[in-house]
Amino acid sequence: MINRTLYQKEWKTNWILLIIFIGVLTMYAVMIIAMFDPEMGDSLRIMAASMPQIFAAFGMADVGTTLLDFVAGYLYGMLLIAFPAVYIIILSNRLVARYVDNGSMAYLLAVPEKRKNIVGTQAIFLFTSLFVMLVYVMAVILVTSWFMFPGELAIPEFIRVNIGMFGLWIMTGGIAFFGSCLFNETKLALGMSSAFVIYSLLIQMISQVGDKFEVLKYITPFTLFDIDGLTAGNGRAWIACGVMYAAGIFFFVAGIEVFKKKNLPI
Repeated sequence: MINRTLYQKEWKTNWILLIIFIGVLTMYAVMIIAMFDPEMGDSLRIMAASMPQIFAAFGMADVGTTLLDFVAGYLYGMLLIAFPAVYIIILSNRLVARYVDNGSMAYLLAVPEKRKNIVGTQAIFLFTSLFVMLVYVMAVILVTSWFMFPGELAIPEFIRVNIGMFGLWIMTGGIAFFGSCLFNETKLALGMSSAFVIYSLLIQMISQVGDKFEVLKYITPFTLFDIDGLTAGNGRAWIACGVMYAAGIFFFVAGIEVFKKKNLPI
C-alpha cells in the first residue's frame, strides 16, 4: 500500500512547509496561553460585550474562566482550524495534482508500482503530517501551560477536544485530497479545496453572530466540531466527531479510486 521511497521523498520535499506552519501555531499558542489571567475575565467579558458580533464570529463570545476555556476559545475556535486548513490545501495539491499538472506523474507511474500504491502513499503522507502537527501542537500547549500555569489545564477534556479537532482536519484533508485526485490542473484542485474551506469558515462565523443566523450552522460541516460538547463528554459531540472521521476516510478512499481509474494527460 505504501511506497517507502516516495514517502521519504515527500518528507524531504515538504518538511519546510510543515515547519513553517507549526512555527506559526507555536507562536500563537504560547502567546495566547501567556495572556491567560483568571482575574481578566470581567475585562474580557466587557470587551466582548462592546463588540459581541465580532467576538461571536470568531468563537470568542464566552472564553469562560478556566485555562481550557480560554485556550479553546482563542485557539481552537478559529486559529487551529484556519491555519491547518491552509496547510492542507497547499499540501494536498502538491501531493497529486501538481505532479499531474507539471508532468512529473509520468515518472512516478513509470516505476513498477500500482497506481493505488502511489496515490495511497500520498494519502498516508498527508495523514501522517497532520498527526505530527497535532502531536506537536498538543505538546506545546501542555508544556507551556505546565510552566506558566501548573495544574490549571484539564487534561482529559483537553485530549477530547484534540481528538475532535483532528477529525475536522481529517475531513478537510480528505476533501482536499479528493479534489487533488479528481482534477489534473492545480488551479482546479486548489479552487475546490479553497472554496470548501472558505465556505465552511464563513458560514460557521456567520452562524455564531446571532440567534437569527444560528440555523446556518446546519449547512456547514465545521459545526460538527463541537468544542463545548467534547469538553463535557456529550454523546452527540462524539457522534459528530465520528462523522468527521468517517467523512475524511471516505473522501481519501474515493480520491484513490478516482485516481486509479481516470485518464491522465501523460
